[in-house]
Amino acid sequence: MGGFDPRLTPARADLAAKELEGKVVAARFVEGRVYEVVEPLAPLRLEPRPDAPLATEALKGERVIIYDMNAEGWAWGQLASDHYVGWLPANALVPPGPPPTHKVTALRTFVFPLPSIKAPPLEALPFGARIAIHRIENEFAVTTSGAYIPRVHVTPLDGFEADFVAVAERFVGVPYLWGGKTMLGLDCSGLVQIALAACGRKCPRDSDMQERALGVPVAADGDFSDLRRGDLIFWKGHVAIARDRTSLLHANAFQMAVVIEPVGAAFARIRAAGSAVTSVRRIE
Repeated sequence: MGGFDPRLTPARADLAAKELEGKVVAARFVEGRVYEVVEPLAPLRLEPRPDAPLATEALKGERVIIYDMNAEGWAWGQLASDHYVGWLPANALVPPGPPPTHKVTALRTFVFPLPSIKAPPLEALPFGARIAIHRIENEFAVTTSGAYIPRVHVTPLDGFEADFVAVAERFVGVPYLWGGKTMLGLDCSGLVQIALAACGRKCPRDSDMQERALGVPVAADGDFSDLRRGDLIFWKGHVAIARDRTSLLHANAFQMAVVIEPVGAAFARIRAAGSAVTSVRRIE
């Protein structure tokens, strides 16, 4: 596919998106259909099977452009939010309903069938999930389907956080999960993506994409004494967030969790494992 990144290009040898006709080689080209993620989260996998590697996750309310569905219940398409391509469970998708109006701001919230926190929850939604709210009723936000969510756990889509580092800090202690992006488990670049999205900043999914797309380079010649809060520190295949000059925050497989640790200790450990800092990018 030439210079196309396969992670972001809906093209296979047998099938590709119609808009790629003349740009990539495929047996046929099809128009995509828009679907909505209806489950709290849906795994996006590299192959159409449940034991395939997890590439990322799609959250409730996200739109997905689907180009193919197979007989085994998998749908192949592209996320509208960050353009990642892969296979999702078809039963997690429905034709789009009313457009989302609000998003979840708690790490996790419950959806109730009645305006009572004593009612058995219908489901639990992750941070960043999008929902269509019909009205506010006392302490609840009522969805267009008639379900109830604690109003303190949602905000309008145009309500943004001011400090993405503070958002990321809420996830301290969450277990590490390759491809994850919720409080049930997330990886280094997933943490960066959801924290920046909460502040209204578009962010690619993987750390190498983030290193190319985000911020401006700082810390020339390996001098990290001027680290500032919010600087992104990159290694090959890894990214961390500076909290200040002396500490950083990251989801990492060494501790298998989101942790805060001293910059010097993290740098030394990662260097001993054979990896050097490739860049520091400052978000402006």
